[in-house]
Order: sequence, then structure tokens, then C-alpha cells
Amino acid sequence: MFHRLRQDINSIIERDPAARNAWEVLTCYPGLHAIVMHRWAYWCWHHGMKWLGRFISYLARIITGIEIHPGAQIGQRVFIDHGFGVVIGETAIVGDDCTIYQGVTLGGTSLHTGAKRHPTLERGVIVGAGAQVLGAFTVGEYAKVGSNAVLLKPVPAGATAVGNPAHIVQKETNLSSTAQLFSAYGVTPNGDDPLSKALHGLINHAVTQEQQIERILATLKAAGLHCQGLAECDKLNSDQLNKLVE
Repeated sequence: MFHRLRQDINSIIERDPAARNAWEVLTCYPGLHAIVMHRWAYWCWHHGMKWLGRFISYLARIITGIEIHPGAQIGQRVFIDHGFGVVIGETAIVGDDCTIYQGVTLGGTSLHTGAKRHPTLERGVIVGAGAQVLGAFTVGEYAKVGSNAVLLKPVPAGATAVGNPAHIVQKETNLSSTAQLFSAYGVTPNGDDPLSKALHGLINHAVTQEQQIERILATLKAAGLHCQGLAECDKLNSDQLNKLVE
């Protein structure tokens, strides 16, 4: 027990620059307190003392503001940062070295008792503040879920998901480098929204086509060929449209 506690404290110090020493982490970090109390509740739950497990979970919720069902499986060195408002459901599985920020829900969308209803986070997953991960699917190793994302489908290992509903904005093929790179709140450098990129591309493509048509018409007119006139319309303002997309 003390070995796991030391591991938990060291992992928090590694991932939180505000953590000054082990004593401060041990006494002032509700995420650590919630994990320790969950281990007591989990033991009771799986040894026939389900009411006691739920009661310990309830006390942990009052003390820390973090609600973890005693049936949930929590791995080693899991860091719940700040933590207030975190909810982890009964059949959720959180792998080793995961990081979960405040306001996260690992929830279920099914009402079938006894079925796997909640998500599985594999090793090293980071879930940003306010993200809602809903359903019985898997978020792959070292994947990232951006803040306030609503994730309803699996995420490949090493990928980053953002938005509502969440979609993949970046896929990482080199998991060894991903494992060494910690991204607070699941924020990834240069992780632009792919929908925004697509819209910017379409706008720029439309402007280019408009310029090409104008050149063709000018060439035809210079050659003495006149096209039937059409009602003029406003030209595309690419700068204005790109600002709207941003």
C-alpha cells in the first residue's frame, strides 16, 4: 500500500509544477485522497461488502468533490488534477499513468445492468477539463481528449480528439515519443480543428477558381469572343470568410 502511495505522490510531482513536495501532495491534493479512498471502496465492493463500498465512495465525494463508483477499475499512478466534479462510472476502466482534469465524466449511455456501459482509458490517456467521455468504447494508449470535448466513439492510440461531438485532429504514429510528451489538459501544439482546415481550403479554392474564370473571360473578350452577360454578384471576400471560420 505504501509503495503504491509513494508512486502516486511521485507521479503527481512529475506532472504538476505546482506540487512542491510530497507532504503537500499527501495532505492537500483531493485527487490523491479520492484514489486512496477508492481503493478501500473497491476492496469492499469485491469482497461482498457493497454497501460499505458505496458508503466510502459517498464519503470520498463529500470530502473531495470526486465521485468514483466502487466498481470502477483504476490503475496505478492515476492523477486526478484539481478534480472537482469528476465522475467515473461503475464499469469504467482507467489504465496506468492516466491524467484526468476537473469536470470530466466517464459515463455510460446504456441502461442494461451487468453490461459494460462506461469507457476504457488505456495507459497514459489525458482527458482535459470538462470533457465528457460517454459509452462503452476504448480510448487508446497515450491518446488525448481536449477540454470540453464530447467523445462518443473510440480514439486510436496516440491520437487527439476535440470538439462536440469530438473528432480526431491529430494522429501520432510514434507512440514511444508520445509517451514521453505530457500535454496538460490534452492540448496539443498545432492541433488545428480539421473542419476549420477543410473550410479554409474550400474558401481559398473558391477564390482561386473565381480568379481563373475572370482571366478566361478577359482572354475571350480580347479575342473578340463575347459571352452572354449574367447578373453580377458579390465577389468572395476570402479574408472575411476565413475570419468567420476562425
